Amino acid sequence: MDREQQKRIVEALIVAAPVPVSAAKLASIVPHVKPALARELAEELRREYDDAGHAFEIWSVAGGYQVRTRSDFAPYVKQLQPERPLRLSRAALETLSVVAYRQPVTRAEIEDVRGVDAGPVVRSLLDRGLIRTAGHREVPGRPMLYGTGPRFLEVFGLASLKDLPTLRDLEEIRGDLDLGSPGPAAETGAAAPEAAEAARELH
Repeated sequence: MDREQQKRIVEALIVAAPVPVSAAKLASIVPHVKPALARELAEELRREYDDAGHAFEIWSVAGGYQVRTRSDFAPYVKQLQPERPLRLSRAALETLSVVAYRQPVTRAEIEDVRGVDAGPVVRSLLDRGLIRTAGHREVPGRPMLYGTGPRFLEVFGLASLKDLPTLRDLEEIRGDLDLGSPGPAAETGAAAPEAAEAARELH
């Protein structure tokens, strides 16, 4: 099998995958391809798509590769959706920011930063796959730890946690998020400065 055939298989896998597919996963499927070569082939495809001017592109996101429509066409693609997507509430955004920049973090630590009960928001973010459980802190009571998962990276278009934006950046793009399920009612934004400070300290 030559390199061009391998590249087309990589392309087919990226297009067909419902979630970002990693170089390691591609290498496990494509014959005679190791992760380094799979990554190289995916990057070649990404450049080819850019040069060809397609309406879609290959993104490096959440530790893998995914085909997405270009942002220029978002207004038209959105018209295929029968209902307006639900938004990420300010409370969810603040909680997500604390988890992202302080992970692994307990619910009590989230509440210390935000100054309000975080239980309902944490459950909502877990249900949406934006955060995940990450074990227990080895202290009395062994509280649950939370961290971000691949869905968080995918939604925000990040290749890895190294690309985390500031809280201000998150607020600017939150209006465009489609999270596919209802969120908690928005709370007052009294804790926003504290969440922003957490982002500044750890970014």
